[in-house]
Amino acid sequence: MSTTEHVLNRKMPAAERPQKRRPPSLWAVRGEISRSAYLMFALAGLLVPLLSWWALASAGLVAKVFMPGPLDVVHRLSIWWTDDGLLTDIGISMYRVCAGWALSALVAVPLGLLIGTFKPMQALLEPLTDFIRYMPAVAFIPLVMLWVGIDEGSKIAIIFIGTFFQMVLMIAENVRFVPLAQVEAAQTMGASREELVRLVIFPSAKPAVLDTLRITMGWAWTYLVVAELVAANTGLGYSILKAQRYLQTDKIFAGILLIGLIGLVIDQAFRLSHRLLFSKWMAKR
Repeated sequence: MSTTEHVLNRKMPAAERPQKRRPPSLWAVRGEISRSAYLMFALAGLLVPLLSWWALASAGLVAKVFMPGPLDVVHRLSIWWTDDGLLTDIGISMYRVCAGWALSALVAVPLGLLIGTFKPMQALLEPLTDFIRYMPAVAFIPLVMLWVGIDEGSKIAIIFIGTFFQMVLMIAENVRFVPLAQVEAAQTMGASREELVRLVIFPSAKPAVLDTLRITMGWAWTYLVVAELVAANTGLGYSILKAQRYLQTDKIFAGILLIGLIGLVIDQAFRLSHRLLFSKWMAKR
């Protein structure tokens, strides 16, 4: 700093003096962090529970029938892969989850769009949907078996029931968050009711709707074990339930971890899709 600037700063009130720019704090509220820092924290979040589990199992404080170690689970996975048809179980479970979730989305997206856009539709359908969504999906198993049977349709139906009603209400809420100013501007320009829904409301709600679909996909996986209670003889959920009968705790751990891993991969795929499709759109807002 030059002598002149130093003298001016001494005469200038403290509130008006130029402040030195501080580097952003790592723990700033809703602040940004570098990709390397993000990966470091993500890796720590995954490794710390894994190492804690390994240390607890290795200490011998808990019997293996209650707490198998990571190596026991890996060994069980290798046996499951070579002898028990792990790939088949993964494939059929993914089919059931994706089919139930896709069927829910196919109906819930247009229905949620109507509920969030038109008050009469909201009054007609939202209280009923709110009422049904509190009913546990497992309670519908006897009715599903009676109405649909015990084939693949019944498993898909359980996952549909578990995700559909929540999805409808969340999408309706996404639609209601579209700024009213956009709708009024389109009305001023002479847009029809159909054009408002198709060209203004739905495109503006798309990013939030994709997030809702991502979240409900996670819920669909949580209903997998329930769905495979219905006369299943394959699938990850069925294998977990079968392992429980024979006290194969390592297989239970393996099934649970596999479901979590598959869910994580799907979730990251949704996040990547959101970035690729809507990053420019979000930046303009």
